[in-house]
Amino acid sequence: MDSTEKDAKVKQSSRRRFLTQGAALAGLTAVGGIRSARGQKSESRVPDERSYSSFYGVPSHFESTVREMAPNQYPHMLSTLTPQQDSVGIITPSGLHFLNLRNHDAPPSIDPQQHRLLIHGLVDRPLIFTLEELKRLPSVSRIHFIECRGNTIWPGGNHSGFRTVQETHGKASCSEWTGVLVSTLLREAGVQKEGTWIIAEGADAGHHVKSTPMEMAMDDFMVAYGQNGEAVRPEQGYPMRMIAPGSVGIFNVKYLRRIKVVDQPYMLAAENTYADLRPNLQGKRLWFNYYWQPKSVITRPSGGQQLPRPGFYEITGLAWSGGGAIRKVEVSTDGGQTWKEARLQDPVHRKAFSRFFLDWTWDGQEAVLQSRCTDEQGDVQKSMDEFAELWGYKPGSIDINTNSGAMVNVIQPWKVDREGRVENAFLI
Repeated sequence: MDSTEKDAKVKQSSRRRFLTQGAALAGLTAVGGIRSARGQKSESRVPDERSYSSFYGVPSHFESTVREMAPNQYPHMLSTLTPQQDSVGIITPSGLHFLNLRNHDAPPSIDPQQHRLLIHGLVDRPLIFTLEELKRLPSVSRIHFIECRGNTIWPGGNHSGFRTVQETHGKASCSEWTGVLVSTLLREAGVQKEGTWIIAEGADAGHHVKSTPMEMAMDDFMVAYGQNGEAVRPEQGYPMRMIAPGSVGIFNVKYLRRIKVVDQPYMLAAENTYADLRPNLQGKRLWFNYYWQPKSVITRPSGGQQLPRPGFYEITGLAWSGGGAIRKVEVSTDGGQTWKEARLQDPVHRKAFSRFFLDWTWDGQEAVLQSRCTDEQGDVQKSMDEFAELWGYKPGSIDINTNSGAMVNVIQPWKVDREGRVENAFLI
């Protein structure tokens, strides 16, 4: 046998061995993927990036971005926070969307073929939809944020340890939602003239319910079955949930099972628990506080990060508003003494995250970075002093555990020291 034939046989043998090992690895990966999907195996990472046979892709094992547990803000609630400091663009990956679990209950396991959505109450034609029937109706896909009322709570008290942007602003996420407009469903059912409110109820263990004015529901509310190009995930309301664009998180009822048309708000537990105290109105509460005011935050540089050396940096962050599209974002590097208008990433969506950028050259001296935004209605994000004056609060006076906190949208400052360390300026 000459050397040419010998080399050919070696190559052929090596190729067979590679194919055999590759097939075996593919089989193991396939089994791992199926078992993980059925909850029988906790391992979710692909052991070898050279294998592309995973049924459901996962990030590279070099990436470490994860949701973190929220500090013990609400003893009855288990929360995980979106890592805003690592975000790019405006879409939050489904696996990084923030999560609140009341009473630490796990997401319910709902068979989509058995689930039903009931439309009833003050309507001419009560209707029941399966998931497949809902998907037959005209659909829309829209980008919207969801933000928990407890996001960005007041500095001081039992939450004074919020040092990073994930801790201060991690209860807000933005996704592309796909589904059917609530207005389509209500028109099909025929709302009677007395029907001025709706009650949305979920199929979770706590049967979360929320009263909503009819004009809000008919505007842009959606029954969503899709999130970021796939089915809504179980922890986000599978198989369908309410999307209430720009509204407080509790309006976005998960595991939606019925919409009842009524003639008045039912003053349910959620209405009472989430009523905002107004000390400047002799202790009265604002029962129905619907939309988020304009809000922004710098995500890089932000608390807990380190600037390696003086020089050029691109400041970036997110802005959003329940009042519509963001029209302007301004950034200050000197604690609010001067402001420069930032660049907005196109396109800018209504009631969605908007990404902003500002070029900055750090000279190695102390700096305080902060942003403020203006929405399409002309409303401007407020400073701490302006917010306190509006609501009649004093900084540090709000105890979130007594449910007396307002929906905070104050300007967030980050301090950069001469060593390049970035800290939450509210805590210094």
